[in-house]
Amino acid sequence: MKVARPVVLSLFLTVSVLAPLSSEATDQQNKMKACNEQANAKGLGEGKGEERQAFMKECLSAKPAKSGKTAQQEKMKACNKEAGEKKLAGDERKKFMSSCLSS
Repeated sequence: MKVARPVVLSLFLTVSVLAPLSSEATDQQNKMKACNEQANAKGLGEGKGEERQAFMKECLSAKPAKSGKTAQQEKMKACNKEAGEKKLAGDERKKFMSSCLSS
């Protein structure tokens, strides 16, 4: 029993220290995905080189807005904006929004 307590305690401490690190990686991955989607929506596809690189650098270094909106709300806003720019309505808009939000 004397050996088990320190082992359990050390495992607990390791998990409690590493848990926040794993969520940070997820936040960064989400930010990268969102920036990629924004770049593509602006017509800065993979072949745009320096333009895309500059946009991605700015997007990834931007601090998150203090709006309190979730990533899903931000995605909804971006998809709505794109659907409006394409002047989609009715079933076309529904289909586009479904596709946009699931990507």
